[in-house]
Amino acid sequence: MFRWPRAAPRLVTERMVLRLPAHGDFSAWSALREESRAFLTPWEPIWHHDHLTRKSFTNRVYWAQRASRATTSLPLFLVRHDGVLLGAITLDNIRRGPAQMGTLGYWIGAPFARQGYMAEAIGAMVDHAFGPLDLSRIEAACLPENAPSRGVLEKSGFKYEGVAQSYLQIDGRWRNHVLYAILRRDRRGRTGAG
Repeated sequence: MFRWPRAAPRLVTERMVLRLPAHGDFSAWSALREESRAFLTPWEPIWHHDHLTRKSFTNRVYWAQRASRATTSLPLFLVRHDGVLLGAITLDNIRRGPAQMGTLGYWIGAPFARQGYMAEAIGAMVDHAFGPLDLSRIEAACLPENAPSRGVLEKSGFKYEGVAQSYLQIDGRWRNHVLYAILRRDRRGRTGAG
C-alpha cells in the first residue's frame, strides 16, 4: 500500500530542482508571471485582479502545503540550479483506489520557453508518479492550437486520446481541449492526433 512521504519530495534533474513553492519565492514568481503575462494568458483561466499580490501568493503557498500533505496534489516550482525560477508543474486531482491516477498541469516563463526545461520537468514528475507515488495513469489537456504544449506532451511519451468539449474556461471562454495520457505500462504504441 502506498504511503505518502512526510516531507514533500524534491525532484532533482540535470538542470533544476522541482520543489514546493515557499514564501520567499514571491518576488521571483510575481516578476516572472508579470513578465510572461502576454505569453501565458491565452492558455490560462482569467487572472483574478489580485493574482500577482503577496496575499494571493501566500494563499498559493499554504494551498500547496495542504494539498501535498493531503496527498491530493503535488504542486512544484521549477528552480534552476543557479536559483532562477523557471515555472511550475502540478500533479493534481490525485486519485487512489481503482483509479491510481492524476492530472498534469504546467507553465513556463516566457524567457525559458522552448529550451527543454518543461520536458525535463515532465520526465521527472512522470518518473516520480509511476515510481514512488505508484500511479498507473497521468492525464493532461491543452488547447488544440497550443502546438508547443502538445509537442512537449508528445515528446514526453503522452498519447493523444481525444477532445473534451468545453473542458475549461480559458481566457474567459469555455474551450475545447485535446486530451493526452501516459500509462505506466503503455502498450498502445503511437497514436495519431487526428
